[in-house]
Order: sequence, then C-alpha cells, then structure tokens
Amino acid sequence: MKLFLLLIVGATLCFGAVDINKADKNELMSVSGIGEVKADAILDYRKKHNCFKNVEELKEVKGFGEGFLEKNKKNIKTSDCKKK
Repeated sequence: MKLFLLLIVGATLCFGAVDINKADKNELMSVSGIGEVKADAILDYRKKHNCFKNVEELKEVKGFGEGFLEKNKKNIKTSDCKKK
C-alpha cells in the first residue's frame, strides 16, 4: 500500500495538479496535508454539493483553510462545475 501511495505521489508531481472534482480517495491523499479523514471529507462534500466551483470553495470543508490553500495552490485544481 505504501508503494502504491508513493507511485501516486510521484505521478502527481510529474503530471500536475490533482482535480478535486474528479480525484478518488488515493489521488486526494497524494496531496501534502490530505490524509484519509480529509480525503473522505472532500468526497462527502462532493456528494452533497455535486462539485467544487473553484479551489477556494475547499475552505468550506472542515480542516481546510487559507494556509492549506496557499501551500498547495499548485497541487490542486477544479474541473468545470455546474452546480445543481
């Protein structure tokens, strides 16, 4: 499992930012500062709200604030979102 996570982290660094609207739990966990609990919180938010309009909306999820966004702004992105 650790090897798998290392491969995902490596792939993320090589290929760019993780899309928080499309990423699965393991992909989310490849971002520095996102562990199992925070990845689950993102997935729960996505279930309830369909998607994130922008990266700033991540601050509405418990455990994410301005510091996290500033540190990871190059590591996360959002794809197009049409909220219901």
